[in-house]
Amino acid sequence: MATTDRQATTLALAHALSAAERGLAVIPLSRTKLPALRSPHHDDPDPVPCHGECGRFGHGVHDATTDPARIRALFAAAPRATGYGIACGLPPHHLIGVDLDTKTGTDPVAALRELALRHRFTIPATVVVLTPSGGRHLWLSGPPDVVVPNSASRLAPGIDVRGAGGYLVGPGSRTDHGAYATAPGTAHLPPAACPPALLRLLLPPPRAHRPTPPSAGGHGRGLVQFVLAAHEGQRNTRLFWAACRAYEDGIGPVLVDSLVDAALSTGLSEREARATIASAARMTGHRP
Repeated sequence: MATTDRQATTLALAHALSAAERGLAVIPLSRTKLPALRSPHHDDPDPVPCHGECGRFGHGVHDATTDPARIRALFAAAPRATGYGIACGLPPHHLIGVDLDTKTGTDPVAALRELALRHRFTIPATVVVLTPSGGRHLWLSGPPDVVVPNSASRLAPGIDVRGAGGYLVGPGSRTDHGAYATAPGTAHLPPAACPPALLRLLLPPPRAHRPTPPSAGGHGRGLVQFVLAAHEGQRNTRLFWAACRAYEDGIGPVLVDSLVDAALSTGLSEREARATIASAARMTGHRP
């Protein structure tokens, strides 16, 4: 590895440790802005969903930590890392990233200004990170009991949102397209509280409640409740376990939608939930 790459890795580690001191959980990133560590399950013939429960590195944003020793270990395992990602949605800041992306050919700053006028909110003084493409990331803090999902251009064209399960490229990172840097005068600021009117726009519309099918019986309701009781770090594991039990007991097909709804309420995306249930179906010898 070239000396400049080693220097970039050393500098990225220093920035990551500094972010961790502010309570921001971090992971090493490659020059492509993707997690720098390959999944340990990459070559598994039929991988079971894992968010780090196996104890190994390589689970993307689920590796994020504020522990300096663990951060150094992550970077030692990723010697080509030139940047770091900051996990969103985690305490104490429950970070929400508003990505104003100019690569789409739109004017996201004007779009955000129009939203602010229409819905009567103002963006408070907060951390602003300038991107190599000329865009910017606004750091906001969300309530601890609210799960903001990731989205792309749902709020407005060119405005992406990074919430629970997502990450932001940290200032000081170097990528193939250049460096990320904090906007002048904002580095010392804490992430500002997200305005309530904007927070309402970031949340998906409420889903209609779908009761557990009567054909699933009391056991089916128990499995749904088991998923609903999942905490951060165990949502996918609980969903996979419940789906396996449902298929083993012959109620998997009728319980799929109810399990998906339960998973969504814990913060998983519909795509992730259905993929986990499909994996459970295959594991138990059923067709998803």
